[in-house]
Amino acid sequence: MSNEVASKILCQAAVLLASDVPASIAYFRDKVGFKATGTWGEPPEFAILKRDGCRVMIGKVRDGQEIIPNWKQRDGLWNAYFWVDDAKALFDEMKASGAIIDYELETKPYGVLEFGIRDLDGHDIGFGQDLDA
Repeated sequence: MSNEVASKILCQAAVLLASDVPASIAYFRDKVGFKATGTWGEPPEFAILKRDGCRVMIGKVRDGQEIIPNWKQRDGLWNAYFWVDDAKALFDEMKASGAIIDYELETKPYGVLEFGIRDLDGHDIGFGQDLDA
């Protein structure tokens, strides 16, 4: 049996539920710097957004359905996390653009310079720079 792998996983996408997909698209575009690469439905009920090599997928929750972010079920747990090469520059960019800052830029005990934002539906999204890399 060979250890050689024939295919590669190229990237992954966070999948977030939204109560208002057009508003979420605008937030991720204007405050977080993502660009919509595709939307489906009129008005949109699903969207894929991209920044650099990373994606976020946003899907409309059923009307009346409650969205429960991960941090409400376990303290400190994100719904999405992105590794970045310059956390300070990204933090400054998002703060200046008006993103909802969940927690300020800080060095964590696990060796990551990190900050967090929230989207319009309360999902926690972390951004971290590995200081040991």
